[in-house]
Amino acid sequence: MMISDIQDYFTRGCGRCDRFDTKDCSTKLWESGLARLREICLAADLKETVKWGHPCYMHAGRNIAIIGALRGDFRLSFFEAGLMKDPDRVLEKQGPNTRHPDMIRFTSTSQVSNMEGTISAYLDEAKCYAEKGITAPKDNSAPVLPDELAEALDADAELADAFHALTRGRQRSYVINLNGAKKSETRVARIAQFRDKIIAGKGALER
Repeated sequence: MMISDIQDYFTRGCGRCDRFDTKDCSTKLWESGLARLREICLAADLKETVKWGHPCYMHAGRNIAIIGALRGDFRLSFFEAGLMKDPDRVLEKQGPNTRHPDMIRFTSTSQVSNMEGTISAYLDEAKCYAEKGITAPKDNSAPVLPDELAEALDADAELADAFHALTRGRQRSYVINLNGAKKSETRVARIAQFRDKIIAGKGALER
């Protein structure tokens, strides 16, 4: 069960896995660093909320950045990454399917403190875009389908109609998930599991 109280994230975790509220939770590993990052976001006069079980920072009614923690690092990710100029070249891509570099990755509290000026400047830049109502151009190109998904759509007209009716973002969520599987049989099994979701018009991560 994902958290809804912001303080829970910093004391117990996000609630998205069975390590929630244990000493093994990723938020415990980076407790001081996350707290320092939170201070910088709040000092930037951003509104603190909880979204997707994580601390999300808003301005002018728009999402600006979100904090996350993994086993190997913790990070600050920007929502309108396609607009960010990144003069200090600190932004990285979350993964191979990420279109734009969108996060600053940290592995120590001292790294956060040393980068405070850069972090604040990037948050201010993102706030300006929000105030002006500027958004990054949307990528409406069709995703390249894994062979297994293309074959499943060819063999199942109802599934094909439903998949092609999805938004590009929802289509990509399935492509990204399937591309994350190393074996073809795993991708085939996932497609079968996803069928009802696709028919319902949902993305891979939606409930």
